[in-house]
Amino acid sequence: MRIFVTGATGFIGSAVVSELINAGHEVIGFARSDEAANSLLKVGASVHRGSLDDLASLRRGAEISDGVIHTAFNHDFSNMGAAGLTDRRAVQTFGAALAGSGRPLVIASVIGHLAPDRIGTEEDAPDVNTAGKHRIASEEEALSLASHGVRVSVLRLPPSVHGDGDRGGFVPALINVARRTGTSAYIGEGSNRWSAVHRLDAARLFRLALEAAPAGSKLHAIGEEGVSIREIAAVIGRKLDLPVISKQVESASDHFGWLANFASQNIQASSTLTQELLGWKPEHINLLRDLEGDFYFKN
Repeated sequence: MRIFVTGATGFIGSAVVSELINAGHEVIGFARSDEAANSLLKVGASVHRGSLDDLASLRRGAEISDGVIHTAFNHDFSNMGAAGLTDRRAVQTFGAALAGSGRPLVIASVIGHLAPDRIGTEEDAPDVNTAGKHRIASEEEALSLASHGVRVSVLRLPPSVHGDGDRGGFVPALINVARRTGTSAYIGEGSNRWSAVHRLDAARLFRLALEAAPAGSKLHAIGEEGVSIREIAAVIGRKLDLPVISKQVESASDHFGWLANFASQNIQASSTLTQELLGWKPEHINLLRDLEGDFYFKN
């Protein structure tokens, strides 16, 4: 199949592109810059130029493809509402282009919009009181397309999608805070947990969803249901040779900044139903073992 991929040069999207090409698919990668275009050409993808707010270019990319994988998102933590609106408009545009065709559309979402302090499942509905609420509208918009002749699926990602090349995720943010403050910290007892998945396992699930997920599927790319923030902080402290300390909730914002809200939460889910539906099994190393490598601490 000829697949249009947004976010094609990003941390997750680039792994998806390689996964698709290795499986025999043709990839059209969405690129904003000459640098992004050149990197796509080097791995054997073709290039479609544009940006997320250029809806005409998004529609053209979908129209010339046999399916779409949408991984791009503007992670502007200062205005996540606007980022969510841009994403919803992109999903609407894909829906209009693919309506009635039966072609696949796979939309990246997050487990961060599920109710906290429990292990969420694929069947759980989003909670508007969560840190990930800005992704709810896009997910709902996408799932509505199943009744308009689009084989749509929503693939929810955990807080940590890890692996070599991870520069903008939550774990690198924790490392940056440790470097800046001189301490690797957790909040309270640090017993809250994040789910995680290796980027290559996530990429394989995107491909399987494209190829076989039924219309209206909600999928979870979860390799580990929960890794405690204290365990993550301990590895960071050891790798950077910094003390590992607890911060009280009252002082967490001063230490973590925008990350405090995420660092204090349980953001967990399972992938049992996804594994049963598509035969997907996580195969790559877990988060803590990944952190033992050097690439997270090179710069």
